[in-house]
Amino acid sequence: MAKTVFITGASSGIGRALAMELARRGHDLFLTARRLDALERIRADVAAADPARRVEVRRLDVTDDGDVANAVAEAAQKLGRLDIVVANAGIGNSGRVGEGNLERARLIVETDLIGAIATIDAAVALFRRQGGPGQVVGVSSVAGVRGLPGSGSYSASKAGLTTYLESVRAETHGEPVTVTTLAPGYIDTPINQDVKSRPFLIDAEKGARIMADLIERGVGYATVPRLPWTVLAPLMRVLPDSLLARGAPQRDSAA
Repeated sequence: MAKTVFITGASSGIGRALAMELARRGHDLFLTARRLDALERIRADVAAADPARRVEVRRLDVTDDGDVANAVAEAAQKLGRLDIVVANAGIGNSGRVGEGNLERARLIVETDLIGAIATIDAAVALFRRQGGPGQVVGVSSVAGVRGLPGSGSYSASKAGLTTYLESVRAETHGEPVTVTTLAPGYIDTPINQDVKSRPFLIDAEKGARIMADLIERGVGYATVPRLPWTVLAPLMRVLPDSLLARGAPQRDSAA
């Protein structure tokens, strides 16, 4: 059944690939990101593939809490209702601790965690006003399972998002709200293209197909892809620090 879907961070990477995949499956979209020109190109690409598919676009910085709520309400008004809200916006490249990266760390937390919380909060409030079923999807990461060297604020943000979604799932138990947490491994997107090692890498299109399947099935929590990360994630929690340290970025000698 065709649904209406709101996506943050839809201008590139996972967000763009997921938008294209959901449009291909017949869903109407409300796409947001900071780069409106990139969103317009996605709308044109969707229209070229399926002129009947509806795609609305809007500039949005998820660190602006009030505008996040405004965007969710505007999407519901323009599309008639919202069925699915995907909190996907995120940035990476934390940098090493103690080397002057606090401003970047703050921006990562404000975008990846607080921005996602603002999106999910607005979505749940909207679903309650609509009086019908709705689904919130938070795009976390396997990096949230264990703090990774060089990605401290990113890992912390994704761990926080996963835990927050657990709370939302418990709070909305008994309500017609589905809460889905997706934890991708290494998907080939700009957010990780500078990472030295990207084990079990998959392309964004494959990742989007897997994610769309999981969203449509209404899963609670899943890694992307399921294998090998479903097996590896518990092992990451008990991996010795000495092994993790081997993947640490080199210290900046100028710091």
